[in-house]
Amino acid sequence: MELFEKTGKIALGSRLRYMASNVTDEAARLHELYQIDFAPKWFPVFFVLSEGDCKTITDIANEIGHSQPSVTKIVKEMINAGLVEDNLRSQDKRRNMVGLTKQGKALWERMRIQCIDIDHAIDGIIQEATHNLWEALAEWEFLLEQKSLLKRVQEQKKIRESKDVRIVPYQAEYRQAFKSLNEEWISTYFEMEETDHKALDNPEEYILAKGGKILVALYNNEPLGVCSLIKMDHPEFDYELAKMAVSPKAQGKSVGTILGRAIIEEAKTLGASKLYLESNTILKPAINLYHKLGFQKITGYPSPYQRCNIQMELDLRNS
Repeated sequence: MELFEKTGKIALGSRLRYMASNVTDEAARLHELYQIDFAPKWFPVFFVLSEGDCKTITDIANEIGHSQPSVTKIVKEMINAGLVEDNLRSQDKRRNMVGLTKQGKALWERMRIQCIDIDHAIDGIIQEATHNLWEALAEWEFLLEQKSLLKRVQEQKKIRESKDVRIVPYQAEYRQAFKSLNEEWISTYFEMEETDHKALDNPEEYILAKGGKILVALYNNEPLGVCSLIKMDHPEFDYELAKMAVSPKAQGKSVGTILGRAIIEEAKTLGASKLYLESNTILKPAINLYHKLGFQKITGYPSPYQRCNIQMELDLRNS
């Protein structure tokens, strides 16, 4: 128990296994106390069959939450013990069923008395304890069914790592990162186009000198994400959100979300009322991010990119 005090909650699985092992050992001694020759691991299958109806291996596995191979192994052990019989036919005579033998049914009648005593003993522990473990287990099972421990840890990892993401204004030292990060994703899915080369080869002239902005996302001081606002000469839109790229190395660190929110705030600072962007629906993570940031699909505007098949806008006056 001192080990668990040292490890803390990270050893939850080990602690549950330790407790389960102790309870299983106690169960074996309880059967001895009542002079019943019975393996504790048989109980879920035995209990399901004790309700009267014969069942298939699949039905039992589904009902007790075990795998079919596990149930098959237990059933074989119980057949050897004379408690269960198989090759029983269902009413449609197409499925093999298993059920309790006369010996198994007689054993269940003896075990019912044991179960009453165990229930009373556990009720006593619940009354002595500050917390009701039985109800807590049901609650934990429900919560973990809604969202697994793995998913919860992934979320915490994402939160922790996202705190190390820093957004900085573009400087000349990030020119190569701005180019290579964008070339990486464009070349993966499409082909580089003339407009790409103009923006990526000389961002200072093509973007910044015309009143645009570029932000860079640093993770542990390494540039892993970039995004720009390109000034537009358009009656509807002030800036185009463009050249947004995040390295695969940054996956799971919320870099795209942090960078997107930062560039939107930058647009507001510049007095923009509406943003525009172009993308392709094959880029599902990017499209999901844009929707998350508040962009809505629009149509009807010409594009300089052959790869563009979706256009979106964000009205900053409503955000």
